[in-house]
Amino acid sequence: MGIDQTEYRQRREDLMSKIGQGTAIFRSAPTSVMHNDVEYTFRQDSDFFYLTGFNEPEAVAVLIPHHQEHRFVLFVQPKDPDKETWTGYRCGVEQAKEIYGADEAYPINEIDEKLPQYLEKSDRIYYRLGRDKYFNEVILSHWQRLMATYPKRGTGPVAIEDPSLILHRMRQVKSVKELAMLRQAMEISAIAHNRAREFVKAGHYEYQLQAEIEHTFRLH
Repeated sequence: MGIDQTEYRQRREDLMSKIGQGTAIFRSAPTSVMHNDVEYTFRQDSDFFYLTGFNEPEAVAVLIPHHQEHRFVLFVQPKDPDKETWTGYRCGVEQAKEIYGADEAYPINEIDEKLPQYLEKSDRIYYRLGRDKYFNEVILSHWQRLMATYPKRGTGPVAIEDPSLILHRMRQVKSVKELAMLRQAMEISAIAHNRAREFVKAGHYEYQLQAEIEHTFRLH
């Protein structure tokens, strides 16, 4: 059970229908280092995943409803077999288009070069500032450069708005598949808690109880 690409595509279309001549930008969640070269288990940014289904770090999704050819663009990590041995599988640029339905895809290190072409005809940028200091600076620098040339060109984004004001209202309304997944998650949670209730007794430690619950989650 899961969400297929048809539903992700419809979500993007629904959002794009609400932002007019704007361009929406969503950044994936960062990785977090536990110690040295060991990272915590990666969890994707919820908004990014809701719109793309893409579950890798170091990625950016751009939605451009007014672009004739590239309405959905992904910037992703390129394939690198040596690094993938240690950090796990990467989808890569070509499969970002084939599997995830991007109209165009680029390596993430080309974002400074490619992003301006998707902003210069927009009337505003939809991006949530404050969550990623480094990427905030990337967006602000591009916006400031476009604003500096606005008097000559007569086009360009004149404001940055938070897309979550629109997107989070969309996310409140669940699809048939989402409701089915929520019900399944509740059933599994109930099974896990019942297993924990049967297991717990004096002398058991909290980590043992956690192991029983997580074991049940992974079985399902």
